[in-house]
Amino acid sequence: MTIQLSELFAILPLILAGLNAVVVMLSIAWRRDHITSASLTVFGFLITGLSLILIYFAASPDDGNALLPRYVTSLLIVDGFALFYSGLVLIAGIGTAIFAYHWLEGFDDNKEEFYLLLAIAVTGGILLAMSNHMASMFIGIELISLPLFGLVAYTFERSRTLEAGIKYMVLSAAASSFLLFGIALLYAESGSLTFSAVGKSLAENSLHAPLILVGLGMMIVGFGFKLSLFPFQLWTPDVYQGAPAPVAGFLATGSKIAIFAVLVRLFLESPITHSNSLPQTDTLSTVIIVIAVASILFGNLLALTQKSAKRLLGYSSIAHMGYLLVTLVAMRADIYLAQMTVLIYLAGYLFASLGAFGVVSVISSPYRGDDQDDFCAFRGLFWHKPVLAMVMTVMMLSLAGIPITVGFIGKFYAVMSTVYAELWWLTGAVVVGSALGLFYYLRFMASFYSRDTEHGDRYTGPEKATVGTVFAAICAIAVIVFGVWPQPLIELAYTGMAFLG
Repeated sequence: MTIQLSELFAILPLILAGLNAVVVMLSIAWRRDHITSASLTVFGFLITGLSLILIYFAASPDDGNALLPRYVTSLLIVDGFALFYSGLVLIAGIGTAIFAYHWLEGFDDNKEEFYLLLAIAVTGGILLAMSNHMASMFIGIELISLPLFGLVAYTFERSRTLEAGIKYMVLSAAASSFLLFGIALLYAESGSLTFSAVGKSLAENSLHAPLILVGLGMMIVGFGFKLSLFPFQLWTPDVYQGAPAPVAGFLATGSKIAIFAVLVRLFLESPITHSNSLPQTDTLSTVIIVIAVASILFGNLLALTQKSAKRLLGYSSIAHMGYLLVTLVAMRADIYLAQMTVLIYLAGYLFASLGAFGVVSVISSPYRGDDQDDFCAFRGLFWHKPVLAMVMTVMMLSLAGIPITVGFIGKFYAVMSTVYAELWWLTGAVVVGSALGLFYYLRFMASFYSRDTEHGDRYTGPEKATVGTVFAAICAIAVIVFGVWPQPLIELAYTGMAFLG
């Protein structure tokens, strides 16, 4: 089997992302220098992002020989969907590298390997966005998960960080085992590992329904852990709190976005998305609905009692993944609207979560042995660093789904998709979950403007503005701009579906 030049051009982002990891590794071997490793990593991500734009403009649908969608063997597919999600993963990678640079300044051990692990994880995320086969999907999941073992436990001398790293490693390995065995059962039924063949087998074969359901159930366990869905979410707050703040930000954004991308691709091939689905897929839909509602309620209810910013954002991410799972269930009524909802929601979630963890990273840098994530550290933040306080305010408003933020646009589309699908219980769950979220987001936000003299000297971050502050501010601007004028984001989402394979 030969690969044509056009196919190599189509997977150029994946090639450049992998090459970026190699270049960073060679630079570390040649000469250890923190700023060099960080700069090479960010530069590599930017070049990879430019390649996405280049491929899009080379794939005009008016051209009779349009590049996209392009199948590269049976493992990969490059289309607008893959380009969109790859772009989101790259933004998460760029933000994480920028926040980590200042965070690691006070770290007295090797700093450069952080960027190597991050580059490998981003490569795995791009591979997931392009996956069209169970084998490439599993390789992508492991390629993004294995570096995270090291990133989560990077400051391993802290007992909390070491505990988080071990917990994430053990549970992630167990989840991967479930996922792999589920894939094996589906292969035993379908005889193929491509998404389309598995979807066709699910639609046509009811003779071995128990085998199919067990396989899909085991895959749900694997995906449930990776996405922090109920009841596989217990690791999330502990790992988020123990992990370095920039790593927790990538866990909440880049990792989940990439894995959700491949899950959407699986759903597009599944008979679950069609109204004439089989009884066994109706059972599976019910299970997914229960998981979605439980994730929304559990995430929001547990967030009400938190006093740590990272734990609050961890429980919040559980609820947001529940909202997105609701949208996948609604694909049965309107696949097009549901896809649009996922694309818009994830873009808004990326900027809001990345900016929120970015602020935690900035006020915690340089590294002093622990992150400043307790609510007390944010009291009166506005009177010390008004820019950071306003940025964090915008992020909380967006995550809560308040109008004039992009989070409101995402929530609006989520409610609209469930209403169109006449899934009233799910509509109620989204509304109730959003109402619960308002309380803890606004309570946390109010502390930024407190004049409590008892906590007047709690700010320990850098006195001068850093690149991390600028990037967090850019995220806040994006949240406001896309919230007030969502048309560019909607058109970008259309682009993500324009060349869908």
